[in-house]
Amino acid sequence: MAADAILVDSFSVFAPSLFSPYGVMKIIGPSKQRAGTGNRETSSAWAYHDGTKHSHWSTRSNPHFLDWANKPIPFKIYRTLEGIKLPRSDGDSGVPALAAISDSPIPVEDEQVPDLETLARLFYFSAGVTRRREYPGGQIFFRAAACTGALYHIDLYLVCGDLPGLEAGVYHFGPHDFSLRRLRSGDYRKVLVGATAGDVSVAGAPAVIVMADTYWRNSWKYQARAYRHSFWDSGTILANLLAVASAHRMPARVVANFIDERVNRLLGLDTQKEAALVLVPLGRTHEPPPGNGDEPGALAYETEPLSEREEDYPAIDEMHRASSLGTAAEVTALREKALALPPPEVEGKLYPLKPLPDEELPRMSVEGAVVRRGSTRAFARVPISYTQLSTMLDRSTRGINGDFLEPYGSTLNQLYLIVNCVEGLPSGSYLYHPGLRALELLAQGDFRDKAGYLGLEQEIPADASVDVFFMADLDPILQRYGNRGYRMVQLEAGLIGGRLYLAAYGQRLGASGLTFYDDDVTQFFSPRARGMSVMFLVALGKSVKSSDK
Repeated sequence: MAADAILVDSFSVFAPSLFSPYGVMKIIGPSKQRAGTGNRETSSAWAYHDGTKHSHWSTRSNPHFLDWANKPIPFKIYRTLEGIKLPRSDGDSGVPALAAISDSPIPVEDEQVPDLETLARLFYFSAGVTRRREYPGGQIFFRAAACTGALYHIDLYLVCGDLPGLEAGVYHFGPHDFSLRRLRSGDYRKVLVGATAGDVSVAGAPAVIVMADTYWRNSWKYQARAYRHSFWDSGTILANLLAVASAHRMPARVVANFIDERVNRLLGLDTQKEAALVLVPLGRTHEPPPGNGDEPGALAYETEPLSEREEDYPAIDEMHRASSLGTAAEVTALREKALALPPPEVEGKLYPLKPLPDEELPRMSVEGAVVRRGSTRAFARVPISYTQLSTMLDRSTRGINGDFLEPYGSTLNQLYLIVNCVEGLPSGSYLYHPGLRALELLAQGDFRDKAGYLGLEQEIPADASVDVFFMADLDPILQRYGNRGYRMVQLEAGLIGGRLYLAAYGQRLGASGLTFYDDDVTQFFSPRARGMSVMFLVALGKSVKSSDK
């Protein structure tokens, strides 16, 4: 998923008789496939999810091709706004990556206000350009976090009061020149307080980072399925952002519930093409933000065209609108009582995890792991240890500080594994029980070939030591959260997947995010996974390059 490796994927456009606005085959079946309107009409989520599935047949029936001459640029560039250069900092927190990704929420007592240097580090290690490579046609920009197809469609914005080194305002972060551009002058945090129905972490934050998606930068390749990637890729950025914030003892929280239109308007987004996805309040102040939170005026800054022409995928806009919240009452209703899913029952043999204790963690810092990270494109068929796998699972799944995952440690996804080559663990399929910190053996055997097939017939999952499939029972999630729940479960999968990346590279291993044949994965893990849906896939192991050293 990183820039050093274009993700292999296929698309799903079919013969005209089967064509739908989703850019995939029409799903003909139960009434739940018919899209409704409004967040509580969950038929919209089902229609989108089922309509964007990959299958062995769909990937071979797709006439879509990549028009390289029309590939979108990987940045949002404002034509007339001068950039405010962010300070470069090569300093290192010294906090091991494996400690940073697993730290519990930071207690907030005294005021903690980020300065410009802290913000610069957060932007750089979450969404910055970490290196560049020249090639005959130009440059490839390598980013801090993994992204499907190396297409980098997630933009970061900052809404803040007066900070040390930075005046209050609304800013856009430009990775291409490592600058902030002021879209609005003044303190607009009260708008976000209103948009989140008074969320305590937002109300007390001196700064809030907002992640937004520009759809075309990803749908150019992935068509309507790109809306899934909105949350996979914002999730991997979040994993980096939260880890670096933890390393610097800066409180940070994931806020997924807000009135969409208010946030979009504040950032000046063209809602036909882009949309806000998640908020991350940073720090703590005892002074409430000023103002009354009135709706700000419209913005009309010119940006560079992404490509010569853009193609619209109505299903993305339909799904986003169907999962949008329009009132404070809707936001409050989703936040008041988080969904507590019962843990799966244990039916087979358990293998307790054997993670490294704190004092034996590899010392590679979170910043070092981020800079070293890059999606592995070739795994060596050599084993990793059960201790390494245990440490990755243990450290990546301890909990997310988010408004939809309470109490801390709650989860919407279950992790199913295909173990190909792990010392001390039989090869086979497994279900991870985070509450027990143990793996349950589902079926013993050599499933390398099957793993390769499930991962869209690629060598990467077949060669990897372990493949981790994120799966979820969408029914209770959509019943509790409406269509918004689809965003949440995809976001959580992407975030934990991003932590697995950092956990792997923190141990000098490799990782790669992949796509999959949806229903075939469910069938493979059934009967335990019957009725569940796949959200994400991460392959783990030793890269060919590192194993040669």
